[in-house]
Amino acid sequence: MSKVIQCQTLDGRPIAFIDEVIGSGAMKDVYFSPDKSYVVCFFSKEKNHFYQSQAELERQKDRLKEIVGNKWQGIFNGAGGDYWKNVFCWPDGLVEYNGLLGITAPTYQKPFFFEFGSKNNDFLGIKGKEKEGKWFASANNQNRFLDEREKGTWLNYLKICILIARAVRRMHAAGLAHSDLSYKNILIDPVMGRACVIDVDGLVVPGKYPPDVVGTPDFIAPEVVMTNHLKKDDPQRHLPNIMTDRHALAVLIYMYLLYRHPLRGGKVHDVNDPQKDENLAMGEKALFIEHPTDASNRVKVAQVRPSALPWADPEKIPFTVTGPYLKELFLQSFVTGLHQPQQRPSANDWETALVKTVDLMQPCLNSDCGQKWYVFDNSTKPVCPFCGTAFHGKLPVLNLYSARREGSFRPDNHRLMVWTGQSIYQWHANNLIAPNERLSVEQTKRVGYFIFHQQQWWLVNENLPELMDVASKEIIPIGGKIELTDGKQILLSRQDGGRLVVVQMVECE
Repeated sequence: MSKVIQCQTLDGRPIAFIDEVIGSGAMKDVYFSPDKSYVVCFFSKEKNHFYQSQAELERQKDRLKEIVGNKWQGIFNGAGGDYWKNVFCWPDGLVEYNGLLGITAPTYQKPFFFEFGSKNNDFLGIKGKEKEGKWFASANNQNRFLDEREKGTWLNYLKICILIARAVRRMHAAGLAHSDLSYKNILIDPVMGRACVIDVDGLVVPGKYPPDVVGTPDFIAPEVVMTNHLKKDDPQRHLPNIMTDRHALAVLIYMYLLYRHPLRGGKVHDVNDPQKDENLAMGEKALFIEHPTDASNRVKVAQVRPSALPWADPEKIPFTVTGPYLKELFLQSFVTGLHQPQQRPSANDWETALVKTVDLMQPCLNSDCGQKWYVFDNSTKPVCPFCGTAFHGKLPVLNLYSARREGSFRPDNHRLMVWTGQSIYQWHANNLIAPNERLSVEQTKRVGYFIFHQQQWWLVNENLPELMDVASKEIIPIGGKIELTDGKQILLSRQDGGRLVVVQMVECE
């Protein structure tokens, strides 16, 4: 019979756990609290070398105190604190019991456990298990194993990527590096478009606490792979830091949107030594499979599992299907910045580009399309790249301009695609408002929506008090509507940063 153990955190908070291991990871054994609202995770003596010396143990304790103390306070008691509770599973207490060091952390939320699991009545038995990202980041895993009801839509994967980029941006702003950013340490829910960063107890405070792990294969930056054979204190050794997180983040986003790895192509570096070949392919000789000028690491489709197609073939689904903003960042990550860490896009760069990409999304007209959504490619004949279905009809594209000074508007390099039911928000009406954790409750509410009625497109005004047809100077009252026609200029707001919209109509036969 399992018994309940009573103890307390180092700062004196009483806690309890049931003396029965519910899961074991690479570093820790996990126990439920009696009401299952939190878990207690103990670092096992067999898996953690820091128990071997008192000095190492104290160093580890200090590192964890910083994460559960100052850093927790800064993130969860600061701006957007409640928002972050849904994006991180962040440890909130440090425990010593029976000679072991441990942490307390909230239990994962329900959407991050499989509801249906795998195909054929859950033949893999993963129903109720955690939704590790690895299930979703590979076309082979998705096609062979997952129940269709678990897969979600392409739009939701973009939303997941926004949340991951936002979480990494917040960690980096706090001076922290994750050090092991991978699909193992992020739970995702493609059905609702949610993500949660876990295993935060491995965070690195740069310059203060060296990392204990170098990362997960596939996500380790080339400079870390190249110097992994050196001792930790060797000045030539590259250890995980914010720059290596940026590489891992780019790989994650690429894999969640394209279901393949950006560096695993057909190039072989050493036919006789698989480990050396792997180290070269992910380290010194790492090369983007879609490099614009060097084709030597292109995917050899004949060597690819049929279940991974068409996604595994970049000729069929190139990275450019992610749209203009992400295309640039992928090139910056995997060409310019692959071997030059300082050139890698920041988490904030990714967040901004992903948000703008969501505004370019179009619903696919084919109800059987597996992805349901795609990025408008700025052509006069938009076609879903995933199922080949062409768009038919009139398609308004809103080009956004913002006020720099009274009466002067400049292009924002930002467009909003229109579809029936598409919403417009305050951050569309004003470029000084960013759609992130700092939004007030009022700012999260839509201020208008679009509808196609009797062969005409309309913007319905729900809460834009200054909405105006620029040509006629007519104010469109709240509850009123304005027709979208080619070349129409619509002022959304007169405030500082207020936006002007210029309508472009694309007519597709």
